[in-house]
Amino acid sequence: MSDLPRKAVTRTAKLAALPLGFAGRATWGLGKRIGGKSAELVAREVQQRTADQLFKTLGELKGGAMKLGQALSVFESALPEEVAGPYRAALTKLQEAAPPLPARTVHGVLAERIGEDWREYFLEFEDTPAAAASIGQVHRAVWHDGREVAVKVQYPGAGEALLSDLSQLSRFARLLGPLVPGMDIKPLIKELRDRVSEELDYELEARAQQEHAVEFEGDPDVVVPQVVHQSDQVLVTEWIDGIPLSEVIAEGTAEQRDRAGQLLARFLFSGPARTGLLHADPHPGNFRLLPPAPRNAEHTENAEHTEGAALTEDATLTEEDRGSFGSWRLGVLDFGTVDRLPGGLPRNIGDSLRLTLEGDAAGVYGLLREEGFVKESIDLDPDAVLDYLLPIIEPTQVEEFTFSRGWIREQAARIADPRSPAHQLGRQLNLPPSYVLIHRVTLSTIGVLCQLGATVRLRDELEAWLPGFLAEDVEDVEDVEDVEDVEDAEDAEMEGTEYAEEEGEPEGEPAQA
Repeated sequence: MSDLPRKAVTRTAKLAALPLGFAGRATWGLGKRIGGKSAELVAREVQQRTADQLFKTLGELKGGAMKLGQALSVFESALPEEVAGPYRAALTKLQEAAPPLPARTVHGVLAERIGEDWREYFLEFEDTPAAAASIGQVHRAVWHDGREVAVKVQYPGAGEALLSDLSQLSRFARLLGPLVPGMDIKPLIKELRDRVSEELDYELEARAQQEHAVEFEGDPDVVVPQVVHQSDQVLVTEWIDGIPLSEVIAEGTAEQRDRAGQLLARFLFSGPARTGLLHADPHPGNFRLLPPAPRNAEHTENAEHTEGAALTEDATLTEEDRGSFGSWRLGVLDFGTVDRLPGGLPRNIGDSLRLTLEGDAAGVYGLLREEGFVKESIDLDPDAVLDYLLPIIEPTQVEEFTFSRGWIREQAARIADPRSPAHQLGRQLNLPPSYVLIHRVTLSTIGVLCQLGATVRLRDELEAWLPGFLAEDVEDVEDVEDVEDVEDAEDAEMEGTEYAEEEGEPEGEPAQA
């Protein structure tokens, strides 16, 4: 591959061939069945061929095509096992790698954006990319001050490619429906398209990442690399080694899976509360499992962890440093897509969860209608809404919950089956625009937790970070409101008696501050 395919006609032709391929395989499968092959065997062969073509195309095109592939990859666990098997390997490939750009193209971007003397900024620069994603690829390097850094280089023409791909993909989104039962792919594509400008703006990404890095500096559970340098189409950050979450999913121990899952849930809920920002791209390629922080200077060298090292044996750590995976940390990468939530996650989410757990059908229904989840023109049975929600929030009803592919498949099947009451009710609910990204991030995170098969104390994170989830939060707010009411009344009374005394100001007018 010599460069990112940028010509609209080339990209459109590749994407337009996908529906034709789907139809062709269906015909091929019918012929096989007529020829005597079992329907189940033929179906699996068709699924495997479809997966190979779909994700090979998405990966090669990068841009919006690969972005959609990464977004879909976290929902793999919702597929029935007989369907998920053929897709799983192809989906996983999208989480960590894609065909790289040639070195000359990368050098050209660096020369244009940093300067012809760009090599003077680095003591070392590896031409072979360490990772590739939807709009850029990452190279490992050593900054001029000796720090190991990750150099993220945006693909030339990435913006044009993103918009072109997502427009084309939206035209046959319904054909992708079987990939994730119960999920409408078209709104996902629209939401990805709406985020294109933010994704391409490395200045915004640098700002979001640095805000997280400052807030989580020294945190025992979460590591966010510091930003070292930023210019148009180039972002340099500190390098962090670790075990990619995709490897933990594929071959991690139960302890590693549980630790990664707990930290992922913690970051999802604590991030908005601490930074006012929601990391909105939670696919496994953006996370690493890292060893504990060195306890003192003499352990610094031993605390380094080489990416790709064995999950259970790490010769670079001493036995004391390695310790239990219960003390390992979560490394977080890629802040290109964030949701800005100045007050943290909306309080109504916590209120709705609490009322649902309390069985207050009328209260939950009232909140959903107030927030626009139930349109004014629609009337639903509050008890039916409660019955719809309870299975979905099962992980919050117990002290700890084991997320699994079986559980998420059950939820997907319940909502996807047209004969199910849940399906009929779900079609009448509305997702307000302000909740679209929160909804997708939450679903994606749950998808990753199910891929991990992690046992997570989700209630602990909700109680610590989600406003409104605890009854005491409500009492605190009511107390504050009571105090504010009294203060407002006192202020109003004072305003009625304070008058300007300065010469020239007419009597009866409040004094200006």
